[in-house]
Amino acid sequence: MQHFTIATVAEQSPDFRRVLWTGEHSQLVIMTIPPGGEIGEEVHEDIDQILTFVSGVGEALVAGERQAVAAGDLVAVPAGTKHNFVNTGPNPLVLYTVYGPPEHADGAVHHTKEEADAAEASGRDEPPTS
Repeated sequence: MQHFTIATVAEQSPDFRRVLWTGEHSQLVIMTIPPGGEIGEEVHEDIDQILTFVSGVGEALVAGERQAVAAGDLVAVPAGTKHNFVNTGPNPLVLYTVYGPPEHADGAVHHTKEEADAAEASGRDEPPTS
């Protein structure tokens, strides 16, 4: 069993992205988006994603729609849907997300968005294969 006090764990992480747990069918990841930062527009063709916001404020852009997000909000992004999340506040936008199936390498830690983008581009951030 893995147990997390998820809001506390997420709040304490300074990393842009940290994979906490990877299972066969899903993956738990925490993210910290700095002020003025963003996840970056993307589409996960075969992966559903659920994002829950722990602190900060931002904007969800999903399938061409915009919605303000804050602590306690949850956004579901179906597979194949274009999306981005932008920090619009003065403090970090902290969240945890569940991918189904996994999207990132098990145990991956990316300190910055640039580091995350480089790992994805080089193929070092591939999810495990079953």
